[in-house]
Amino acid sequence: MNKLFEVADRYIETSDWRIIAVLKFCLISLGVMLGMGVREEHKKPVLAAALSVFFATYIPLMAKFFRVFREF
Repeated sequence: MNKLFEVADRYIETSDWRIIAVLKFCLISLGVMLGMGVREEHKKPVLAAALSVFFATYIPLMAKFFRVFREF
């Protein structure tokens, strides 16, 4: 597992913002496709989990972005 994380770190270090943006679009597309397959009775719990993950990741990412923006 550590080797996988090392490879991922190296991949990110060698990528620019365009590659990361494409990766995010890929993951968004995957999420939409998976979301389309969820049965109607399970949509609310899946939405709650997705929103939780979104906010748990988005807020720290934006905090870091604004720190970098202020330094610029």
